[in-house]
Amino acid sequence: MGKSGEIYERLRTDILGGRLTPGQRLKFPDLCARYGTSVGAAREALTRLVTEGLVASQSNHGFTVVSLSYGDLAELTSARREVEPLVFAMAVREGDMAWEAAVVAAHHVLARTPFFGEDSREHPSAQWSAAHTAFHLALLEGCSNRRLRSIACGLREEAELYRTWAVSYGRESEEEIALEHRGLLDAVVERDALSAADRLRHHISHTARLLIRGATDTPA
Repeated sequence: MGKSGEIYERLRTDILGGRLTPGQRLKFPDLCARYGTSVGAAREALTRLVTEGLVASQSNHGFTVVSLSYGDLAELTSARREVEPLVFAMAVREGDMAWEAAVVAAHHVLARTPFFGEDSREHPSAQWSAAHTAFHLALLEGCSNRRLRSIACGLREEAELYRTWAVSYGRESEEEIALEHRGLLDAVVERDALSAADRLRHHISHTARLLIRGATDTPA
């Protein structure tokens, strides 16, 4: 992995871990000092994050962590509710035994990974976030339609920042999260495509509800 790839991974982890907050300016002097890198490597990493929807770039304003907006969240949630359950249902119908075993293994790692790290009780740990992403991507891997799978994964990528802040603001319990993930796994093992689609659709909507509830509960 080159220097820009290393900085990309560290920036992405800090954004999704809540250490760089929505709307925060990403100034090159600060980034170079924080990550011990050059302007060129930092620019490459930021450009890559722009394509993933985690960083925004504007002429004469530089780079910022993407801001959260209810309008964008509603649009993104609507798209995910249509596409991801479809792809997951196809995966349940089409996935082979190796796919099912991979989902079981990914869930095992997720269930055994501590939700919070030692440094924060406000945001999920980087390890849990990585395990969570791996589990959800594994759910979709059984779908044989590469284009649909790519669209679904891209939408999930855009939703990662919302999910991170929804968990923080919404004060969702670890038990509640674990139960939803267990339900998704059960649909895979039982090969119930209808239940799989319904459970994932509910799971996606839950993220939006948590963010809105948390913002309402948080003093201005």
